[in-house]
Amino acid sequence: MTDILKGVNLYLIGMMGAGKTTVGRLLAAELGYRFFDTDVVIEQLAGQSISEIFAESGEPEFRQLESQVLAELSAYTRMTIATGGGIVLKRENWSYLRHGIIVWLDVPVEQLQTRLEADTTRPLLQDTDLATKLRTLLAQRRALYAQADVHVIPKGNETPEQVAAQTFAQIQQVLKPQP
Repeated sequence: MTDILKGVNLYLIGMMGAGKTTVGRLLAAELGYRFFDTDVVIEQLAGQSISEIFAESGEPEFRQLESQVLAELSAYTRMTIATGGGIVLKRENWSYLRHGIIVWLDVPVEQLQTRLEADTTRPLLQDTDLATKLRTLLAQRRALYAQADVHVIPKGNETPEQVAAQTFAQIQQVLKPQP
C-alpha cells in the first residue's frame, strides 16, 4: 500500500463520532505514517480545549485556527490526518485537502447518536436534541463530504480494524496502477 500512496497524505473527513481518529491511527500505523488529529493540534496551539475556544472566541475563531492547522500539516507528506467534522465548510480548506487522498467515513446518524450521547465535550451538541442536530449538520455537509476521493460506509458492527481494512481496499481501487 505504501508503494501505491508514494507518501501522499490521507485526510479523514466525516461527522463527529464517525471514528476518524480511531481509524486514522490504525491507517497511520499500518502505513508507517505519522498521525495527527486537527482538533488535538488546535488545542495544543491555543492552550485551550475546543469547548473553551468556542465559548470564549466563537466558532469563526475556531474555524480560522482549524484552517491554519490544516495548512501547516498539508505542507508535509506521509501523514494521516483526522479532521474536524466541519473542516469541509471552508472553501480554502479544500485546497489543502486536495494535496492528499480524502476519505469520507460515512456513519449513519443513528450510530453517531449512540456513540455521542454521553459525550459532553462537543460544543455543537450542547443544549440540543442530539438526533435532530446530527441530522441537520449532516444535511448541511453531505454534499461537501461527497467530494471525497474515497467513500467508506461502515456497516455498524465492524471493528475499527475492519473499517481500516475496508478503507485500504477502497483506496487501492481508487489508486489502482494503470497498465
